[in-house]
Amino acid sequence: MKALVFHGPGQIAWEEVPDAHLVEPTDVVVRMEATTICGTDLHILKGDVPAVTDGRVLGHEGVGTIVAVGGGVQRHAVGDRVVVSCISGCGVCTSCRSQNPSHCLAPEGASGIGWVLGHLVDGTQAELVRVPFADTSLHALPASVPDELAVLLSDILPTGFEIGVQYGHVRPGDTVAVVGAGPVGLAAVATCALHGAAQVVAVDRDRHRLDVAKELGATLSVDARADWKAEIMGVTDGAGVDVAIECVGVPETFTMCTELVRPGGHVANVGVHGRPVELALQDLWIRNITITTGLVNTTTLPMLLRLVAAGKLPVEAFVTHRFALSDVLSAYRTFGSAADTHALKVLMTA
Repeated sequence: MKALVFHGPGQIAWEEVPDAHLVEPTDVVVRMEATTICGTDLHILKGDVPAVTDGRVLGHEGVGTIVAVGGGVQRHAVGDRVVVSCISGCGVCTSCRSQNPSHCLAPEGASGIGWVLGHLVDGTQAELVRVPFADTSLHALPASVPDELAVLLSDILPTGFEIGVQYGHVRPGDTVAVVGAGPVGLAAVATCALHGAAQVVAVDRDRHRLDVAKELGATLSVDARADWKAEIMGVTDGAGVDVAIECVGVPETFTMCTELVRPGGHVANVGVHGRPVELALQDLWIRNITITTGLVNTTTLPMLLRLVAAGKLPVEAFVTHRFALSDVLSAYRTFGSAADTHALKVLMTA
């Protein structure tokens, strides 16, 4: 089969690799019909995720059809169309039972890490993928949900909602600032309404992304190159926002969030950071601020899938570019140059 293979920082190739096959009784093999690129994949390419080694097939999002099923799989069968969760949890360990499959203790990949696809085992940017723990890591798709919406459920929608909105404890009537209007930030914008946010402020340097944020539910867009702090303080009567959601993964935007949040508020870090961030604890300790971090669990995926199927989430604007799977290198170039191409999610189909 062909797959997108990582060969060290800055080096990827679409090349022939051995076919994905069943290893454990709880595995399935999925023929990929649609996949996409995550910002985390770009972090891998930059060398920010050293656990990803030479020869790894990248990708942790996708939609496909099951072509082989292990003897221990009970909920899925050959021919089922499914969405692949970016988290592979066994469902029975202490972490999984406490609703933290992102830290599954099974030995797949490495004990304590549930994100294994495209990280510690071969991933979804391929013609075939082995999916561990299929019963808890795959979700059957209704025919009414097209690939380009279903693929958003693998990662970005659960990530924006769980690690941004839920971890940020967004409550009815809150004002929320989402710093970074890339795909995950836009997912946070789109799902803030599920918790009743009154105002959602999108902050970015890219005017196109800010315009999309308004389409997805942002009530205000703020150019990060301007006087962002004064503008946001102006719409909160000088108090600051109730929740600041960081969706970039650089020190400057994390610090921005700590400066925007009101006393007693929440900073929810969603971005993948590749270098240390200075925490001004000497200033923050007295402000009663809660700071959360996290790796998505995708426990909300079934609920979000029902909302997408019912047309209750405005997610049609996410996919901006489409490629054949075999043209994945062009897709990476487009996604990696988003400031010029206006790419949000790039869809690659078999």
